[in-house]
Amino acid sequence: MLSTHEEQESVLRSSFSLSKMGVLGFSSSSSFVGFFVVLSLVINATVLCNGGKTSRFVRKLEATEDMPLDSDVFQVPPGYNAPQQVHITQGDQVGKAVIVSWVTASEPGSNTVLYWTEGSETKYKAKGKVYTYKYFNYTSGYIHHCTIMNLKYNTKYYYVVGIDHTMREFWFVTPPQVGPDVPYTFGLIGDLGQSFDSNKTLNHYELNPQKGMTVLFVGDLSYADNYPNHDNVRWDTWGRFTERSAAYQPWIWTAGNHEIDFNQSIGETKPFKPYSHRYHVPYKASGSTAPFWYSIKRASAYIIVLSSYSAYGKYTPQYKWLEAELPKVNRTETPWLIVLMHCPWYNSYNYHYMEGETMRVMYEPWFVRYNVDVVFAGHVHAYERSERISNVAYNIVNGLCTPVNDQSAPVYITIGDGGNQEGLATNMTEPQPAYSAYREASFGHAIFHIENRSHAYFSWHRNEDGYSVEADSMSFFNRYWHKIDESTH
Repeated sequence: MLSTHEEQESVLRSSFSLSKMGVLGFSSSSSFVGFFVVLSLVINATVLCNGGKTSRFVRKLEATEDMPLDSDVFQVPPGYNAPQQVHITQGDQVGKAVIVSWVTASEPGSNTVLYWTEGSETKYKAKGKVYTYKYFNYTSGYIHHCTIMNLKYNTKYYYVVGIDHTMREFWFVTPPQVGPDVPYTFGLIGDLGQSFDSNKTLNHYELNPQKGMTVLFVGDLSYADNYPNHDNVRWDTWGRFTERSAAYQPWIWTAGNHEIDFNQSIGETKPFKPYSHRYHVPYKASGSTAPFWYSIKRASAYIIVLSSYSAYGKYTPQYKWLEAELPKVNRTETPWLIVLMHCPWYNSYNYHYMEGETMRVMYEPWFVRYNVDVVFAGHVHAYERSERISNVAYNIVNGLCTPVNDQSAPVYITIGDGGNQEGLATNMTEPQPAYSAYREASFGHAIFHIENRSHAYFSWHRNEDGYSVEADSMSFFNRYWHKIDESTH
């Protein structure tokens, strides 16, 4: 992938060669000069469009409504006690285990997973555990979690759940062995919800020809807490809605504010109760003491998940864990250092403005010191990509509080545009700050494709476009192996 400057040089070289051959048909030297003036204006306009841009894309503004309970995407699978809401996530730190989760409605049934490699007649069994919970006047189904371990890398596995009553079969592909030049493609979705627009986002992701292999989900799943008494039936419908993707490829979970489900007025004071029962993650494998912050390695990426809504100040468990975790990252093994969180640190929309500021003050110096490549967040229901910037010089007396270009800092990308019922964040701060490279209030998803230890490619896809259309994109150069200036203006 050529950089902007390389593209300009290529165009100029090609045009100059054509002019010498007479292909462009200039009748005089003045015509040739005029051509280059026009060409220069075109190139410069392109450069300006790639940096500090607020999109002028005009979409049809309609109410974002949740799909009704009788929608086909919410249908319970047929058969007695049939497993539903099936989803998988990585089950260890290196990609050789998978957590398989599902719900049975009528009785616990079997908590065993039957699995085998493609083309093999040898089948294996793994036994899981069953959980239930109550939330106000709601009682959950039987929630199963089973970890399949000692899997082979880069292998297709089939698995069956519900082996005592109604069996359902799915499959997944394990990642390649962890290594510095292993290509891999991640999908990115946030703030999905279960509206008609949510369905479009998931459909758009599934049909994207770039074929994401694992979803990095940056928080806010079902939005059940927007219903009276946090109606947990909407957790069930969301699980059935996302099964078509999450049962076949891992979704790496980040907790958002809509997962807190704290409601003292109805006696529900334990944060994250529905989420933590339904969505298990391999937090203990990375030495974490809670499932809201953890890390995994996958292919050539080291992924750190943080919790915007757990204590993160100095001396807290999350702070102590991250302080010890970042020095462990071996960039010769996993060159790409990716951080997921829900609340963005850099946000030029008037929604949730500066909500991430206290966490940024605590952790941003570490992100710069350890050369984090990219930070993905949600929360703001729109899309935004920053320049590589930091604001670490500030202290309480020096007044140095303006973000500055910093090629050791991450790119910050807000991808909270999954389509939930709360609608788009359309009100932006003006003028657009210099650190903001591109912003647009549209629903969509993104792809982050790692090519090797030095290069990766990011693209954002709005729902209104064709499946292969990139509304915004950026070539990434790894901060450890290939730290060149990526500024767009």
